[in-house]
Amino acid sequence: MPTHMEDKLRSARPRRGSPAQTRERLVAAAATLFNRVGYHGTDSNRIARFAGYSTGIFYKHFKDKREIFLAAYEAWVASEWKAVATELSAADVAPDTLARRLVALSIDFHTRWRGLRSSLLELVLADAGVRRFYRKQRRLQLDFMAKLRANIGAPRRTREEDAIHLFTTERTFDAIASGELRDLGLDRGAVIETMVQKVVSLLR
Repeated sequence: MPTHMEDKLRSARPRRGSPAQTRERLVAAAATLFNRVGYHGTDSNRIARFAGYSTGIFYKHFKDKREIFLAAYEAWVASEWKAVATELSAADVAPDTLARRLVALSIDFHTRWRGLRSSLLELVLADAGVRRFYRKQRRLQLDFMAKLRANIGAPRRTREEDAIHLFTTERTFDAIASGELRDLGLDRGAVIETMVQKVVSLLR
């Protein structure tokens, strides 16, 4: 069954526009398909058709499927951190309330895009090029974490501490999104509360 994103892409297919608009549309289509059927479940031809373009247009913007997958992942990361920054910019919000919002936001992102993340983790293990790109994004995420914390006047932390927080929270959010907690008989509410307190400790 088509998702809301797919319906939106299929409606009013504007085949004209700037190169940047065409590229953005291709990336959005790729992200939706990768999330739905996985990296190995689609190809450049299907991505191009899904976005409303010919295969030739696809290859004017991307070398291959891997390149557009990395663009989709990069856009996903940027979107998540933009949403985090928006939450952190809210004035007069208690740390506990803000932490709950941030945890809920991350769980939502990891749940809605669990197919894309699953493909990413698989490719990181199998593809050296994807692994290098992933490490680069990690470094940018750590830079962004430090910048955000400075902007809100939160306590300084080492880069190593930020990395541990990033590794721990991402793995936990993936476990929540995939239903792993349920399969292990773990209390979802208790895990989320623990995550909230971890985020509170970063904000105070």
